[in-house]
Amino acid sequence: MNIVITGGSKGMGKAMAEKFAAAKNNIFICSRNQQQLAETAKELNKKYEGRVEYFHADLSKKNQVLGFANWLTEKSLQTDILINNAGQFVPGSIYNEPEGNLDQMIGINLYSAYHLTRALLPQMIKNKSGHIFNICSIAALKAYDNGGSYSISKYALMGFSKNLREEMKPFNIKVTAVYPGAVFTSSWEGADIRPGRIMEADDIANLVFAASVLSPQACVEELVVRPLLGDLP
Repeated sequence: MNIVITGGSKGMGKAMAEKFAAAKNNIFICSRNQQQLAETAKELNKKYEGRVEYFHADLSKKNQVLGFANWLTEKSLQTDILINNAGQFVPGSIYNEPEGNLDQMIGINLYSAYHLTRALLPQMIKNKSGHIFNICSIAALKAYDNGGSYSISKYALMGFSKNLREEMKPFNIKVTAVYPGAVFTSSWEGADIRPGRIMEADDIANLVFAASVLSPQACVEELVVRPLLGDLP
């Protein structure tokens, strides 16, 4: 199968790319960091039999989202699984966060998924098959201190996922919204958090993979996963 993963060079994106690559799928990843992309693709190609290709793009910019979509389309491949994982967290409160914070968060956390999904859907609809995963956040389920525009953008991604789920039913296309709690990725580097207190990126990768291999008539609509001891205070 052909698996498209945004934000696939590190963290949860890389973990998901590795999980699907280990199952001998073809992986197509993109992210803003070209060096990390190249290193990730090289690493996975060396370890697994499926091919891993990459495209450098800043998905907060619509023209680059469409550039990635065109790159995929030109390969004449069928997108079997699309994982909208690209995202960014900038802390702040609505009343005092920097001007432009909402535009930045909506741009990468919502519009990247919206535009890429719309670009790839025509072929998926034509084939009447496919599975779309939107990596949301528990911030879409519960407001928390210093969440600000990040939380707003994730609430919006949840709404996008719920609408898309209903719209895709007639076309046999599955839609799954994933709501992870705190996951130990590079964004936590330097923070005073024990790795054992929060989840591992592989936890999310394993859940997404499991949801992707169910029977055609089964669809996991939502995946909510939190650290054993609950959300961070």
